[in-house]
Amino acid sequence: MATNKPQHTGEQQIASRVQTKKSKKKAKKKRPFLKALLFMLIFILLAAAGIGTYVYIKGSDAIKNISIAVDEDESGAKISIPVNESVKEKPVTMLLLGIDQRSGAGGLNTDVVMVAALNPNTKKGAVVAMSRDTKITYDGKTRKANAFYANYYVAAQREGADKVEAMRKAKEAAKQLFGDFYDIPLQYAVSANFQGFQDVVDVLGGVEVDVDMRMRWTDSHDGTDIDLHPGLQTLDGKKALDFVRFRQSKGNPNASSDFERNSRQTIVIKAIMNKMISLGGVTKIGSVIDEITEDVHTDMPSEELTRMLTTYYNIDLDDITFTTLQGKWKSPYVEADESSLAEVKQLLQSIISE
Repeated sequence: MATNKPQHTGEQQIASRVQTKKSKKKAKKKRPFLKALLFMLIFILLAAAGIGTYVYIKGSDAIKNISIAVDEDESGAKISIPVNESVKEKPVTMLLLGIDQRSGAGGLNTDVVMVAALNPNTKKGAVVAMSRDTKITYDGKTRKANAFYANYYVAAQREGADKVEAMRKAKEAAKQLFGDFYDIPLQYAVSANFQGFQDVVDVLGGVEVDVDMRMRWTDSHDGTDIDLHPGLQTLDGKKALDFVRFRQSKGNPNASSDFERNSRQTIVIKAIMNKMISLGGVTKIGSVIDEITEDVHTDMPSEELTRMLTTYYNIDLDDITFTTLQGKWKSPYVEADESSLAEVKQLLQSIISE
């Protein structure tokens, strides 16, 4: 497992930053954001809150919609995973990808890349995030971590694959790459569209967030227009997405690092969770799940997704270790720290071997 060295959470560091008014303090990411992880955690938390039956019923159709797994073999027979080999009995590993697709902007680059491992016997888990700019050399090609999935997807389409098949092939190739990088077999991949995150916040009526600094950034190329002032306020979907995406200021290009942005992602996901388990959020569960199904895709069979829900519905989030692969910026890449890489490899392997 990870070392027991005390670490400040992103929220504590941002609070400290506001108090001291130092604009260059870096925050370490403890609980990273991804819409796909949000999808799973929403089910888990709502079930734990005592309304799991409704979520399960509503989620049954949703699960079928987000799974793009092939469910029949060449003979037409249904593919089924035996219970004793399923996520209900065996540890599961997943690649979690957040795609920055927004209306009129973004593309297929995976601006969030995480690997997760969960163990049904110990009810423990680990989620490891990495910088999107992490340098990876694979099959003789060196690219940033966020470029591989997009390249695999485009290559599949050039070979004649339709959208769904291209997603399957890109996920399969990405699992192999990141599995080799972390020395761990990756069974499934989940991709999530950031536009869906914005929609979920709007369905909830916004979330209350304490904006830690003045955020101003425009980019005519992709239509970005971030304009937030410090202070406690209710953010709608667009502003919440701006809050978690903000990295720099034209007045001070170093005003906000990737580490600080990831800490803000933690703040927002907690705000969403608090809203979801509130009385107001409970009344909107169906709408939120509907929004999620439009933007999340996985190669995990729907049967396995259902088993995950029933297996992990009561997991304690304190038993999930969230950490980040550390590295140093050497333009144009972030080069992974070897000792940090060794630690996260050990963490992931410890979860699936317990």
